[in-house]
Amino acid sequence: MSYTLKETIIKGVLTLTQDDKTIGGLIPLLGIFGFSIVSIILWAVKKDESVFVDEVGKEYLNFVISLIIYSAVAGILCIILIGIVLFVAIGIFSLVVSIIATIKAFGGEVYQYPLIIRFVK
Repeated sequence: MSYTLKETIIKGVLTLTQDDKTIGGLIPLLGIFGFSIVSIILWAVKKDESVFVDEVGKEYLNFVISLIIYSAVAGILCIILIGIVLFVAIGIFSLVVSIIATIKAFGGEVYQYPLIIRFVK
């Protein structure tokens, strides 16, 4: 039987290994350096081994999908020049929350990204 991270914490049976924290931290960290596909592949390979890695990966996947949507809207809005400002804002937002998510994951916490659409639950 599979449990969500919240259910596992409530049951008191979650023990995070250093590998869990490292892999969880690598998922958003690789994204900072432009390796989002590698992050998603890492999550897909390791999600069944750790509830923590699965939760971090799902949050990251939702973040990437949301950024693609926001960037597409900004691209369309480039016609009226506001899109350029939105691209800069999206870039800064992406960098800041990715750094926060990386720090939290290396510390054993799942970061809930703000302003994202949760497609994968």
